[in-house]
Amino acid sequence: MELLTTDGVIDVSNQQPLEDISTGLPLFEKGDVLFAKITPCMENGKGAFVRQLPTRYAFGSTEFHVLRAGNKVDGQFLYYATFNPVYRAYAAENMVGAAGQKRVSSRFLKDTRLFLPPLPEQQRIAAYLDASCAAIDAAVVTKRSQLETLDAVRASIIETAVTRGLNAKTKLRLIDHDWIGSLPENWAAVRIKRVISRIDYGISVSSERDGKHAVLKMGNIQRGEIVFSKMEFVDEVADELLLEHNDLLYNRTNSPDQVGKAALFLGKKDDAVTFASYLVRLRVNHRIIPEFLNYAVNCGGFLAFARRLAIPSVQQSNLNSTRYGRLHIPMPPVTEQRAICAYLNTKVGEMKRVVTTIETQIATLTAYRKSLIHECVTGQRRVTEADINRVKVHGQEEATS
Repeated sequence: MELLTTDGVIDVSNQQPLEDISTGLPLFEKGDVLFAKITPCMENGKGAFVRQLPTRYAFGSTEFHVLRAGNKVDGQFLYYATFNPVYRAYAAENMVGAAGQKRVSSRFLKDTRLFLPPLPEQQRIAAYLDASCAAIDAAVVTKRSQLETLDAVRASIIETAVTRGLNAKTKLRLIDHDWIGSLPENWAAVRIKRVISRIDYGISVSSERDGKHAVLKMGNIQRGEIVFSKMEFVDEVADELLLEHNDLLYNRTNSPDQVGKAALFLGKKDDAVTFASYLVRLRVNHRIIPEFLNYAVNCGGFLAFARRLAIPSVQQSNLNSTRYGRLHIPMPPVTEQRAICAYLNTKVGEMKRVVTTIETQIATLTAYRKSLIHECVTGQRRVTEADINRVKVHGQEEATS
């Protein structure tokens, strides 16, 4: 299923000898339509029209249906008709099975009517949607590339500021501790444990959809900030495990590329927020500004070094508080820490606004793509040969207008 995308792309690079293929897998070939049957893949739009294969036949997950068009149906049109968000929503209402494992039955696909235009019109619609969706997808790829560039620039600005300061002419001295090569002459490199007054592991009790205290988890730490989404709750928690303003949380256990992520809690104790066991809370002492510590432990050099020290296990790594506390960070004078934080807050804030704009553009393009497919396969938008020619020539302009 992971080799099937939500925009109709199939990764066919995984090839094995026929005798190594598990029995019971659905067979498909060029011209077939794949339709994810299980939640949430079905609702997310996973599926594809099989345009090309490196072999005559292929096998796939038992969690998708294989649809083969008859002589009155164009295969590409069938894919768009079954991708149509309205069709998928109707399929979701008719899923069968237990919660979390619901599936679209083959009976639903057989019995649900698709209202088909004549075959030549199906082919026109499919050609128009191919060209339009390709233009939209190209625009989205460009936007995502812009986000990656901005993320790299952001990381560079932060790392330069927390290891070099704000004066490009400042003289440096060799440090060579952990990930730190050199620092300004009046800075020190200190272990994190030297600037911490308290370390706590989070709660291990099960959380629920409702309750008295919100519980922050690994997924709530994103890009150096705490995001309050998909929250869960508990009714009871020890008073000392309620978060206070400027407490820093880091992921001690996560996938290798995510362990070590950190963020500051900017609320207050009265907000009644606690944290889960895979997170560790650090409370700083007078030697460092919490905001500066957050920037330092989220910069690329620190994270890369910290992740190398994490203890690997199956699909996860663990960076316990003892190892974390031994890691070195730059330590400028407090007045310089404040100046660096003020500078970074401005720069990061500016970039965050640009990122928000680009993410909004991606969401708009994605919504437009779905709306366009729905309008075309339901006859709300009639497609002519002139439309096809226009979108092929001016596809990018059409997609972003």
